[in-house]
Amino acid sequence: MSFLEEFQANLDSLPNILHKKYALLRDLDKSLQDNQRQNEQRCEQEIEDIRRGVRSGNIAPDTSVIRFSDEALDEQKHSIRIADEKVALAVQAYDLVDTHIQQLDQYLKKFDEELRRERENAAITGAPTSSPDGNTKSGKEGGRGGRKKTRQAASVQTATAAAMAAATEALATFANPTGMDLDLPVDPNEPTYCFCNQVSYGEMVACDNPDCKIEWFHFGCVGLKEQPKGKWYCSSCAATRNRRRGK
Repeated sequence: MSFLEEFQANLDSLPNILHKKYALLRDLDKSLQDNQRQNEQRCEQEIEDIRRGVRSGNIAPDTSVIRFSDEALDEQKHSIRIADEKVALAVQAYDLVDTHIQQLDQYLKKFDEELRRERENAAITGAPTSSPDGNTKSGKEGGRGGRKKTRQAASVQTATAAAMAAATEALATFANPTGMDLDLPVDPNEPTYCFCNQVSYGEMVACDNPDCKIEWFHFGCVGLKEQPKGKWYCSSCAATRNRRRGK
């Protein structure tokens, strides 16, 4: 089993694990709301009792000695403990997805290194390398200076992006059942792409200009619904090519 197949197999269990964690999170949130509501009623009753005691003269109007009951304070501490458990569950869910992302990053890095070695070997031996469409290209042309990924790399990128989309969909389905704003942090080391300057997700297309500064684009951002046939250039590179032709 390849790394990608193993990754996808592990990814299949992710939605169920997230579902269990967020089901528990939902139960904790309900318990917290009930606890807070009861404690608010208790505190409001105690405040009203204190007001009546001050008006009747049974309680001195000294704010330094007026306090809530021990029961009310214990209930508040219990609410804080429940809230801490909710935060811990949210962090566990985030770490679980982040672990899958890091595994995928390691695979992509390894795959890029293998492609680079293949291009270097092809350039040294001068042997032609086969493209996925069956045509042969020279090592120099296939390598494109070591920067642009081949069509084979693009197909793997599409497959791995689909795996990442599955993780994103799992989070979207289960990550916020209570309507809370979890606002989990984004990995600052995650590379960004496209005109939108966002991380890789869904299906993506590579610009065929070897000097393209962005290189990879989300389908939705460039108006594509399927992989283009033949060469494809982003709007910036296409405009540059047209200006050069016009000279």
